Amino acid sequence: MSYPVAAAPLWVPDAQRIANANITAFAHAAEQRWGRALPDYPALHAWSVAEPAEFWTSIWEYGEVRGERGGVVLEEGTRMPSARWFPEARLNFAENLLRSRNDGDALVFWGEDRIKNRMSHGDLYRQVAHLAAALQDTGVGPGDRVAAWMPNLPETLVAMLAAASIGAIFSSASPDFGVQGVLDRFGQIEPKVLIAVDGYYYNGRIMDCMDRLAAITAGLPSVKRVVVVPYVHARHDVSHVPHARLLPEFVKPFQAVTEIPFARLPFDHPLYIVYSSGTTGVPKCIVHGAGGALLQHIKEHRLHGDVKPGDRLFYFTTCGWMMWNWLVSGLASGATLLLYDGSPMVADGAILFDYAQAEGMTHFGTSAKFIDGIAKMGLKPRESHDLSALRALFSTGSPLVPEGFEYVYRDIKADLCLSSISGGTDIISCFVLGNPTLQVWPGEIQCKGLGMAVDVFDETGAPVRGEKGELVCTRPFPVMPIGFWNDRDGAKYQAAYFERFSNVWCHGDYSEITVHDGLIIYGRSDATLNPGGVRIGTAEIYRQVEKLEEVVESLVIGQDWPPRHPTDVRVVLFVKLREGLVLDDALVERIRRTIRDNTTPRHVPARVVQVRDIPRTRSGKIVELAVRAVVHDQPVKNVEALADPAVLEHFRARPELQN
Repeated sequence: MSYPVAAAPLWVPDAQRIANANITAFAHAAEQRWGRALPDYPALHAWSVAEPAEFWTSIWEYGEVRGERGGVVLEEGTRMPSARWFPEARLNFAENLLRSRNDGDALVFWGEDRIKNRMSHGDLYRQVAHLAAALQDTGVGPGDRVAAWMPNLPETLVAMLAAASIGAIFSSASPDFGVQGVLDRFGQIEPKVLIAVDGYYYNGRIMDCMDRLAAITAGLPSVKRVVVVPYVHARHDVSHVPHARLLPEFVKPFQAVTEIPFARLPFDHPLYIVYSSGTTGVPKCIVHGAGGALLQHIKEHRLHGDVKPGDRLFYFTTCGWMMWNWLVSGLASGATLLLYDGSPMVADGAILFDYAQAEGMTHFGTSAKFIDGIAKMGLKPRESHDLSALRALFSTGSPLVPEGFEYVYRDIKADLCLSSISGGTDIISCFVLGNPTLQVWPGEIQCKGLGMAVDVFDETGAPVRGEKGELVCTRPFPVMPIGFWNDRDGAKYQAAYFERFSNVWCHGDYSEITVHDGLIIYGRSDATLNPGGVRIGTAEIYRQVEKLEEVVESLVIGQDWPPRHPTDVRVVLFVKLREGLVLDDALVERIRRTIRDNTTPRHVPARVVQVRDIPRTRSGKIVELAVRAVVHDQPVKNVEALADPAVLEHFRARPELQN
């Protein structure tokens, strides 16, 4: 069952929008540079995949990358993961983000509705210079790890840039992670310096971090210095935290430093360590290189997002999600970063639109969950806020269903490019995303990313169109991970992406290429249902169930049936209802009928069960696999990845699932 093809697109860019788009200028420049005919996006994408040396050289040039490119673009270009990009290049990631030192806004920060400040490009450069000098004085050098247990504060960005400027590897986790969750991550990478916050605000409350910080530090024997960032407390006593100093004291001896001696390092020098967010084991530590992240983010921001110098770029994210890494690269495209930390539901869900209006936000990034949530609340920002500056809205984290698209155009803004995007931590970027020169169709991601040989394979490894299958990438790309930390022979890396199809990256998304050459993501392949041997994407069921006024959100799994000697899988649907409502037979029948009428009989759940909440990771993704494990009385590993692990207990030993 696929989404029905809409009769008309929701948005069509006008001639002026197309003519003024960065991607249009880029295509014209590439035609002149390489003598190619690139009249439309299909031609541009085909060239970008067929001629990777030409395309990625053009990205380097168009992005005005600071560094030495060298003469070789790609070695071993037919093999994954052994392909090497720009093997002669030397660059520094931070140098490319700190291009300006003027008095214009580098960033604006809102801490809910309590704290508002801004930082100029000149101030950002100076703060990075001071912290980089302090880190070097502590003994941090190329390849050392600097870990940040931080909210989305300006100081987190300063810490990343300072680490990158000297060739250290930066890794972050948000402060809502508990002690074990932090140790599961940072304990694997053995950081030399830990930068941490004293506390943070969430939904108007102060959440203190100091006691947890002491416990975390005790569990990280590699840490030589803990730098505490003052945020929520007026007075600070850090004496109970080993090796701790306050940030102002740590950088004070280096206030006279005015220049950053950027270390230009190889293209694939490690920049970030990020972590898989699943609940199937200790998080994988995924290592990304500086050059690949820089080129990919420049491409995505400038070409797919149409980010221009002076634009004001926002994404609602924490520092435990790769969208933070994606967001901050916007500095390399001349954007002002709009940072936010706290609950997005302050001011009855209007706080982010208050921010958009106050700061002239041009690019608004959020999650499908947020869009669905404010739609159910009945918010109509189009009527309540001035969003005249807004040109693009990004959505990721989970599939955005057609009704979400329709809500955006009806109640947020009619004239903008709604870019549903999808990729992930594994590539710290996107495989499929938006395009300001293409139409927007409900429920569809607009296009494959430039330079990304994206396809959909069936079970046999054959490409399919208009059918569901596995999202794959058939050729190397620069932002493939360098590898996994402590995976010396590369066996875990190989197994993660290349075990399913030889020499083809298999991403683990259940997907479809549409008649418009767009894409639909139906959910994770490992969470796909298989009743009666027929594969069903979970997003197809969510779309129907969450249309109902009574349902806030839902989660679906396949339960092995019968329990002791399973011969099949039955579909089980868990629903969170509006406050005060109780699931009764009439509502169960309405849910089943809605699913049956709009999908197929195989999509109809055998059981519908009410729960008080739906478990999610800290980055907002629902965790079907963890719930499935609990229902089958199997252990759930890495529960620290969950925002509220206690929610899982409401799924254990449910009597409704015993017969």
